[in-house]
Amino acid sequence: MKRPPIFWILATAVVVPAVLGWLAEPSHLATSVHAGGSSGSVGQMTVGDPTPLAAFSDQLAKIAEMAMPSVVHIQSEVHTAQRGIIEETGSGVIVAGSRVQGNFVVTNSHVIADAELKNIAIQLGDGREIHPDRVWIDRATDLAVLRINADDVRPAQWGDSDEVKIGHVVLAVGSPFGLSQSITFGIVSAKGRRSLSLGERSEVINQNFLQTDAAINPGNSGGPLIDLYGRVVGINTAIASNSGGNEGIGFSIPSNLVRRVFDELLLNNKVSRAYLGVKLDAEFDLTAAQKLKLDRVRGARVTEVYPNTPASRANLKFNDVVLSFDGVDVQDENHLINLVSLTTINKAVRLVLWRDGRSITVEVTLGNRDDLTP
Repeated sequence: MKRPPIFWILATAVVVPAVLGWLAEPSHLATSVHAGGSSGSVGQMTVGDPTPLAAFSDQLAKIAEMAMPSVVHIQSEVHTAQRGIIEETGSGVIVAGSRVQGNFVVTNSHVIADAELKNIAIQLGDGREIHPDRVWIDRATDLAVLRINADDVRPAQWGDSDEVKIGHVVLAVGSPFGLSQSITFGIVSAKGRRSLSLGERSEVINQNFLQTDAAINPGNSGGPLIDLYGRVVGINTAIASNSGGNEGIGFSIPSNLVRRVFDELLLNNKVSRAYLGVKLDAEFDLTAAQKLKLDRVRGARVTEVYPNTPASRANLKFNDVVLSFDGVDVQDENHLINLVSLTTINKAVRLVLWRDGRSITVEVTLGNRDDLTP
């Protein structure tokens, strides 16, 4: 039996022959036959007008030229008593602060791990090597922000990941296997990927990944996923693979989530997350749904309501199924966890619950996870 894929915290680039369909169209090929001469004359097929393909290629080259200066190669070292020196390599992207002045590098937290500032080397696109003077980390999203003191750098522009659609062409830039300034392209294969097992030591709770067929390999972690306008729409972070190498399924943290974490880390030195106060059923299946008189598996089933929490004050009960949160249909328990934790603390939201065979609506005011976690 073939083993199920293992999710590796690495990172990705994208390789997809997007123009092959164009080349396959008969209208884009011209046939010329050398008439005259002997009866053994040979027919030749030649490519017709190359202008559309050449224009597409030139456009990709312009995007690459725009993106490359903003992408960096990162190498970190952690000195341990048990294992000696542990080295990590990855990628990052330079961005400018929107609320706090300065230039910063965004990458994955697992790329720099617990390394001291002096042991984090950032190689810029022009070959300069610098060290950050401050680092912020949010392990719940596997993101890190590094402040750099460097002149003459080109920060990347943010894109809106909510506007990214399945099928959109994207480019990935990074340092796969240490090969810095590498760029590949592909498409967005899916959105809203959750429930990924990222290893026993992973602390990631906010999973809402973009899936791409980017060729994510070791060293791409922390590099940007960019759109055809050269804007950052994601930070590459993991792959699904049986081998540890690229198998065409990569995952990227959406840029809108990255920007929120980025701003909160710079303003508050941490990311505050909202809290509901329930335990959810991770094994909610069709049999359980039918017992509750649901027509299919949907929402998130409550298995416990913690006392003195927003959920208890809103009178949520055992076996309630949360169908909708603040106007968004809930797909599963991980979706609800993500929705709640990324909502503004103290915000009053409407929950649509399935209880005793019918739907009801309640209002709950969310609390601060730091204060309410049992």
